[in-house]
Amino acid sequence: MISRKAIVGFNRVHKEAEGPLDAWYRTVLRARWRNLAQAKLDFPHADAVGERTVFNIGGNKYRLIARVNYRTQRVFILTILTHAEYDKDVWKR
Repeated sequence: MISRKAIVGFNRVHKEAEGPLDAWYRTVLRARWRNLAQAKLDFPHADAVGERTVFNIGGNKYRLIARVNYRTQRVFILTILTHAEYDKDVWKR
């Protein structure tokens, strides 16, 4: 199970992200991924960065960074950023 708290907060500032983030959320709720390769079947541009998974959202306008525990089937949203914010690399610290 994942929390919508980060999604709701991001949508308050970025209203246009609501549809793409909701679609991501609904897909993840149904998913039963065992590894990144399976996650990439739903999200072809998802990438592993260390222990995090970065999802491109809304045609690459946004980046959702999450920790995916494939064993327990839990996804924890760490942050959601615009593409410009993501490019600053502050999230990696």
